[in-house]
Amino acid sequence: MTRGLSVRGLSVSFDGGVTTVVRGIDLDLAPGECVALVGESGSGKSVTARALLGVAGAGAMVSADRLRWGDTDLRGLDEKGWRAVRGAGIGLVLQDALGSLDPLRRIGAEVAEALEVHRIGTRAEQTASVRRLLHEVGVPEPELRAAQYPHELSGGLRQRALIASALSAAPEVVIADEPTTALDVTVQARILALLGDLRRAGTGLLLISHDLAVVSQLADRVVVLRGGEVVEQGATRDILTAPNTEYTRTLVRSVPSAASKGRSLVTGDPLPEPPALDDDRPPVVAVTGVTKRYRAGARAELTAVDDVSFRLARGEVLGIVGESGSGKSTLGRIVLGHVSPDAGTVHVHGSRWSEVRGGARRSLRRRIQIVSQDPLGSFDPRYTVARIIGEALPHRTAAQRRTRAAELLRAVGLDDRHLDRRPSTLSGGQRQRVAIARALGTDPDVLVCDEAVSALDVTVQAQVLDLLESLRATTGVAIVFISHDLGVVHHIADRVLVMKDGRVVESGDVREIFAAPAHPYTRALLAAVPALPEPADSLPAERT
Repeated sequence: MTRGLSVRGLSVSFDGGVTTVVRGIDLDLAPGECVALVGESGSGKSVTARALLGVAGAGAMVSADRLRWGDTDLRGLDEKGWRAVRGAGIGLVLQDALGSLDPLRRIGAEVAEALEVHRIGTRAEQTASVRRLLHEVGVPEPELRAAQYPHELSGGLRQRALIASALSAAPEVVIADEPTTALDVTVQARILALLGDLRRAGTGLLLISHDLAVVSQLADRVVVLRGGEVVEQGATRDILTAPNTEYTRTLVRSVPSAASKGRSLVTGDPLPEPPALDDDRPPVVAVTGVTKRYRAGARAELTAVDDVSFRLARGEVLGIVGESGSGKSTLGRIVLGHVSPDAGTVHVHGSRWSEVRGGARRSLRRRIQIVSQDPLGSFDPRYTVARIIGEALPHRTAAQRRTRAAELLRAVGLDDRHLDRRPSTLSGGQRQRVAIARALGTDPDVLVCDEAVSALDVTVQAQVLDLLESLRATTGVAIVFISHDLGVVHHIADRVLVMKDGRVVESGDVREIFAAPAHPYTRALLAAVPALPEPADSLPAERT
């Protein structure tokens, strides 16, 4: 018989009780029910989830009037007692698969760990279970993947393997912390279907997600957290269509979609008009018939990009969408000049990349900059923000670099106080803004944004998308926007390329393509996109 969770007055603090990050949380999760925790970074979502498994972190002080899983009082468990609960009773799926998976263990051993700890099945049965689980979460060639190490898998495959490991011992409650953030839309749909099947079979599901559309597809109830406290909770449809607080309204308004196109995700006001696109003017970037192949094994060859062409005008946003392995990021690296194509050409302002050498190439490279998904990985943790941005400002004195860095920070919505901070002290949204500021330091004509907002909370994502829209309107910078999030692409892009297996299967005006896709693959992508429920005609005033 399955058992649910019952929580009353949960509080979590650090620094000897000085810093309280979760205050008085009440939460009930019945068997077969899905409850979603939503809110911005720092709202207490993940700390709440970890406290329910006794892994709130070093130095954490956890208190609760009630903290029960079925008949088990979780407050009094020692580490041995927690080990009996984790995996078989309560499973945990984290967002960061690379940090959660042991780099020295094969994937099969990771998935089988809970089976071994709880002594479920024989060795042969465990091996069969691992393969079945990997197949169920969408891992191709499960026997081969089970023998590989985490670094040999893509990010999406690692995330799917992590989900399989959390489900291996058939826990009665699953806590899923951003389980689909790194996944393509079709894989995300498969994982959501799997989680839905578990819920219908009686598993309780506590879902933590910044993607409100995902929440709307899976959750029965929503709990909105802000500053470690519950500000609103109720049935999912009620919360997402008629929220009672301005904070929840802000969360809902920040979700990008076709309906939000041309309007600020932060305020709802009309965005500045972008530069008019002129097909008669020379393009900023012209890509013609580019192909890139890689060696895959002793004899096999993988075609990552296959005969792709496009033109990018000043002030234009070109969206590139497709599943993992479709060639999106490789195409972006070809545009940046980081990868040379095996065939075809890339012209920037009429100059062919492959023919530009020496100082001229360095000068041309400065006109195309990248904003990646993980700015923290590209920052030297020892550097201050002023020095990070100053790297893009050569041939200036230290004082001139600092002055210009401050100007660039203000352009991306940060003030001078951030100049002397280091990356580890910045939020995810602040780090992404610093990355954009550094990219703008060279006065680029083109920004290549590769999953630049995929790891951000919905409100921070909204701020960054508004910033990009403002920059292209005021500076005329053209943007290549690579993303697996079709809602984001629909909101920001003028045109879209849909890629599959290295080829462009469909391209054109983003409104036309997404409204009436001609290719079956595009239709499949759009069909897999979760959507918010239709909003109510009017929203009630905030309750006091």
